[in-house]
This record gives sequence, structure tokens and C-alpha cells, in this order.
Amino acid sequence: MIKAIKGFNDILPEQSAKWQHLEAVLANVLGRYGYEHIRLPIVEQTDLFARAIGGATDIVEKEMYSFTDKSDPPTPLALRPEGTAGAVRAVIEHNLLRSDTPKLWYIGPMFRYERPQKGRYRQFHQLGVESFGSPLPDADAELIAMTHLMWQELGLKDEMRLQLNSLGELDERHAYREALVAYLTDKHDQLDEDSKRRLTTNPLRILDSKEASTQAVLSDAPKLADFLGADSIIHFEQVQTYLTALGIDYEINPHLVRGLDYYNKTVFEWVTDKLGSQATVCAGGRYDGLIGQLKSIGARNDGNDKPVKSEPAVGFAMGLERLLLLIDAVAPFAETSACDIFVVTHPEVYSAGINYAQKLRYDRSDLRIKMASATSLKSQMKKADKSGAALTVILAQQELEDNSISIKNMQTGEQTTVAQDWLSAAENFSI
Repeated sequence: MIKAIKGFNDILPEQSAKWQHLEAVLANVLGRYGYEHIRLPIVEQTDLFARAIGGATDIVEKEMYSFTDKSDPPTPLALRPEGTAGAVRAVIEHNLLRSDTPKLWYIGPMFRYERPQKGRYRQFHQLGVESFGSPLPDADAELIAMTHLMWQELGLKDEMRLQLNSLGELDERHAYREALVAYLTDKHDQLDEDSKRRLTTNPLRILDSKEASTQAVLSDAPKLADFLGADSIIHFEQVQTYLTALGIDYEINPHLVRGLDYYNKTVFEWVTDKLGSQATVCAGGRYDGLIGQLKSIGARNDGNDKPVKSEPAVGFAMGLERLLLLIDAVAPFAETSACDIFVVTHPEVYSAGINYAQKLRYDRSDLRIKMASATSLKSQMKKADKSGAALTVILAQQELEDNSISIKNMQTGEQTTVAQDWLSAAENFSI
């Protein structure tokens, strides 16, 4: 038997209703803030991610699905492991910043080769949100406020905790990195194996190590906050002022970093303890240098060595599989069926049944109406019982002659006869 690839999961019809509900809630909140939907390719040039994310990150080094196409010479391509790089590429390519400060969102599958586990798969789905053009802390606060409203709409506001940190600017972070590396090099033997590897590739990621022994070493390590300049401190304090004004609680986590090289200043995560160990459901931050970084690559490829102006940006991403696990654990969506009305009709008058169901679909766009094939009435009624419909409409020769329908309430079993156009009036039946 041919089966799905490990870590690539089918989302079956009974699960799809939850996905559609979740996506509708998220899209509604995004629309209320004026964010616009953009659809991005799943496949990009490998170099886009290597340049944007950083060649020394775990994503590029170990997790990215890379291949070459059939062009001559072959072009290195990759399934997107995250969405921000592609969104920035689209903004640059289509010159969306020419006269605007675009606020964009996208949703869809991402791909990373890692050990599959509950809520974390090789094909996973993310909502990504990117706000371009504003260097001011109000843009950071707006994104956090928007996620806060999402949790309220999903019934999760009491289950999530907001953590904040500031990574400062690149030069501040480099100075801190040197101090951190010097400190950890002296304690190399006390680090876990993964942290030893990161010491020479991405040492800031050691800060969020889950190993207790490494965290014990980090307790006396240099603090990033001590390396921040005045502008970074003021920016971070203003973000906190806005959040306080909005009534959004937060905690400062000095070990909160991002695994991607393009972040600066504010970073944040929404975490929960309802999924076992502390789990991150949503993460984001500011990345003011990424647009300039990618623009400069294009300029160099065109033979232009002049400095390229960057544009400020801030964004976040949330994993939908993990978010649905949390919803199922603490605030499950109401069960819904795929059908409101099931039409059963005698095989001899099946054409009339098709016409009735089709007219009802035109008249009542708010209802989901199903039929079975033209089998026996008994067989059709069995399907109606399994459909989850609230009402079953029965149409046979007698009903046609009387211009009526029989309606069975599937909860009580009560059956009545009404005029054929009874259900066309919304006041007579609604879901």
C-alpha cells in the first residue's frame, strides 16, 4: 500500500471543519486591522533562504528540503521552510514599498526535515503576518495587540503568556555575542552537545536551550540588555508602555532570542503550559535589515556596489497544528456536521427531488443540503441518519401530488407535512 510520507499528514474531512473555523477567525481579526492577504509560492530559490535566514542556522544546515530543477544549468530550489523571506522577496520584486507601507498576511504549508512529533510535522502550516515601512514601536505593539485579540476570539486569552526581549541592533548584538562566546568557551565542558556545536555557529541560540545543565551555566552569563544602546532601550520601553496602555500583561525573558539572523530590537513569543512542557504558539519580532540585505544581493548581481537603503519591518508567525492542539485541550470548537438538510426522495421521482434540492440551494444559501444516490428510501434514510443533518426532507409521489414535503426532525424523530416552499423562507428554519 502506498502511504503518505512520514511527517506529511492528510487533513481529513472531519478535521477540516476545525481548520476552516480557525482560519476564518484569524482572517476576520486580520481584516479588522486592515491587513491584506498575499499568496506566496511554496518553492523559492535556495539562495533566498540561505541569505535571509543565515547559512549557519539549523534550518538551512539540516532541515531545508532542497533540490535542483531541470534548467541548464540547474537552479537550486527549496520548499519554503518559513514565510518571511518569501514575503520580503515579493515586496521587493513588485516594489510594494514605492508609495505605501504594506501590511500583509499569508497562510499555508511550510516544510522542514526534522523528527515528527505531535503538533510538529515535516509539512506544517503557518499563519504569517508582516508589517512594512514603520520603524516606530507602535508597529511592534500593534502586532502583539492583534495576536492578543486572536486569543480572545478563540477563547484562549487565559491560557497564553506573552514574553518579550530586545535583541538590540546588529553591532550591539555582535558585541554581546563576543562576550557570550568568551564566557561559554571557558565552560565548554559543561554545555550539552547541541550547545557546543552552536558555540561556533549560532551562539545566541544557546540561550533558549532546554537542557537544565546549560541553563545553569547561563545563569551567570553576560546579559544582552547590558549591551543595548540608548535607541534600542527607548524603543523597547515604548513598546512596553503601549502594551501597558492596552492592558496586555507581559514578562521580560532575557533568554528569548530568534533562530534567524535577520531579527533586531523587539522579539516576542506567546507561550502556554497547556501542551505539556512550555510550548511556543506564536513568535515574532522586528527585522529592519532584511529588505536591505536582500536588495543588496540583487544590486551586486547587477554589478552595483552602492549601499542599498533598507526598510523597517516587523512580523510574526504561528503554527496552526499546535494552535489547534491547544484549542482542543482548553476551548474546543462546537461540533458541526457537513449537512443541515438531507433530502430523501423516492427513486421513481428522483428528478423531482434533484430539482427541489437545487431550488432550495438557490433560495437558502445559508444551508448545506445533501442527497444520496437514487437507491431505496430505506438506504437513503440510513445515510440521512449518519449525515448529522438537523432535518430530513422526504419527497415521494404523494408529496408531489399535494405540492408538499414531509420533514423529519432528526433530534426528536417528529415528522410533519408542510408546503414545498416552507423551507425557502429563512424565518421557518435557521441553523
